[in-house]
Amino acid sequence: MTDAPKKRLPIRWLTIGEIVGVAALLVAGLSYWDGHRERIASERAHQAEVAGRQAFLMTGSVAEHGAALRLTAVHPEQVIQTQTVWFPHALRAGSVETTGNPRIEAGWIEDGVKKAAGKAKTGRLPVAVQTVYIQDGQTRTDSAVYEVGYSLHPRLILGDRVDLEGLSLARRGVSGDLQAAADQMWGRK
Repeated sequence: MTDAPKKRLPIRWLTIGEIVGVAALLVAGLSYWDGHRERIASERAHQAEVAGRQAFLMTGSVAEHGAALRLTAVHPEQVIQTQTVWFPHALRAGSVETTGNPRIEAGWIEDGVKKAAGKAKTGRLPVAVQTVYIQDGQTRTDSAVYEVGYSLHPRLILGDRVDLEGLSLARRGVSGDLQAAADQMWGRK
């Protein structure tokens, strides 16, 4: 038997129109992928912004020459209604409640700070705060532990004066016994 030579298939070259069509398809696919990626990133940024607006955070400004800290919400759409403040037992037994005038007063803890500070003239102390506030017409509650900065200033009469200097967030989303949370952070110092 004779072997018949195999027939070669003719080579078909792509036309310019077909090359342009394939390139257009690739560009369209990449454009779709890029747009999808951009939309996902935009949605994530929007969700982070909404979550950031909903988070409650306070700042404390010095008032009455250090005798108090005026507490305000960072976000103006959050209106503080009431607060309950717990200090470590070593500084003050029991909590303090404020309504409509959120603040921390040095007089509430002055004796305890003088005893606990020893020779240190500056320091920080933990304060557990439960805040009831209104945002978007809804009443909400936030529980967190903040640190209050203080300094002691000598006086001739009545011993050292305690000045409050500021407030910073230590832990947010605290659940359970806030008095215990303040005591626990004080114990670490």
